[in-house]
Amino acid sequence: MKRRRAAVVWGGIPLAVAAALFVAGGIPGTDIRFTVPFAAQGPGPTFNTLEEVDGTPVIEIEGADVDPTAGSLDMTTVSVRTNMTVGQALSRWLISDDTLVPINQIMPANMSDEEMRKHNEATFVASEAAATVAAMRYLGEPTRVLIHDVLEDGAAADALKPEDIITAVDGTDVSAPQEVQDLVRSKNPGDELTISYERDGEPGEATITLGTNPQDESVPLLGVTMSSEPTGDVAVNYNFNDVGGPSAGMIFSLAVIDKLSPGELNGGKHVAGTGTISEDGSVGPIGGITHKIEGARDGGAELFLAPENNCKEASKVDAGDMVVASVATLDDAVAAMSAFSEGSPVKTCAAD
Repeated sequence: MKRRRAAVVWGGIPLAVAAALFVAGGIPGTDIRFTVPFAAQGPGPTFNTLEEVDGTPVIEIEGADVDPTAGSLDMTTVSVRTNMTVGQALSRWLISDDTLVPINQIMPANMSDEEMRKHNEATFVASEAAATVAAMRYLGEPTRVLIHDVLEDGAAADALKPEDIITAVDGTDVSAPQEVQDLVRSKNPGDELTISYERDGEPGEATITLGTNPQDESVPLLGVTMSSEPTGDVAVNYNFNDVGGPSAGMIFSLAVIDKLSPGELNGGKHVAGTGTISEDGSVGPIGGITHKIEGARDGGAELFLAPENNCKEASKVDAGDMVVASVATLDDAVAAMSAFSEGSPVKTCAAD
C-alpha cells in the first residue's frame, strides 16, 4: 500500500499554499492582503531651501530686504515604504540598500490617523518656530510667541485664539515657544496659570486650568501649538511642512540666516545637511542619517552637515568625494561652511 506524505501546515493552511499566498501578497479574488509589520527606509529626494518648489519659495521672508543667495542648502529626506507584502519586503532587503524597521517606529500603534496628523502638524510647527528663533538669535534680532492653533477640546479653548501673541506666563515675560513650554511643564495637570497676551493690538489676560497630555498623564497641557516670528513687520514663512519635519530644522535656520545677512553663507557651494534645531542653536541627532548622506551624495552635494551625535553612524557611510562635517551648533555649521569654501580644514565625522 502506498503511504501518503503528511502535509506540512502553518496556522491550519498547507505551508506550500501559505507560501504562494505570501508571494502573491494576499488571497486571489478577495480584498485580503498579507502585510508585514515593517517599513522600508531608503534615500529620499533633496530640496534646495534657498530656491522654490512648484513655484513657491521653500522659505519666504516678508517685511525685510532679502540678500541674494547662491549655491545650495539642501534639506535631505528619507523615503518610507509601508504596507508591504512579505515578497515586497524581501525584495527591498535583497536588491536595494533600504533598511527594514518596525512599523511602530514610523507610525505609533496607539495613535489613530487623526492623532498622527495632529502630532505631525504640531511637530512641524514646533520645528519651524525653533528654526526661526535660532536664526533670529544668531542675527541678534528679537522674537515673539505666536499661537498657531488652539485645540478644540484643550485647556485654552475658551481663552486663547490663533494669532494671539503670548507675552508672559504667570508674570514672566516670554519671547520664544520653549520658554512658554518650560513654564507650563513646571506645573501639574489641574494647576492654574495666567497667560498674558495681545490680540489685535490690545492686551489681555486669561487664567487657565491646565489639562492632561493624552500620551502621558503626568504632563500638563495648555492645548495650543505655538510658532515664533520676529518682532516688527518681518515674517518668516515655511512652505514645505509635509516633507521638512523636525530633521530639517538646522537647514531651515541656516537658510533664514543666509537670506537675512550679507554675503553667501555657504560660499556659493553645494551644501546639504540634516539635524534638529533648538532655540539656543543646538543641533540634535536624527534618524535615517545613512540614507540622507547617500541621498545628498547622489544629489551632487560637496559638503554635508551632520549632527555630532550622529557621527558614529555617519562615518560608516560611503560619502564618495563629499565631505561630512560634524556640527553641534549653528555656529559650528556656519564655521564648517566658511572653512570648506576657503579650502581650510573642516572637522569631519571621519576624524572622530
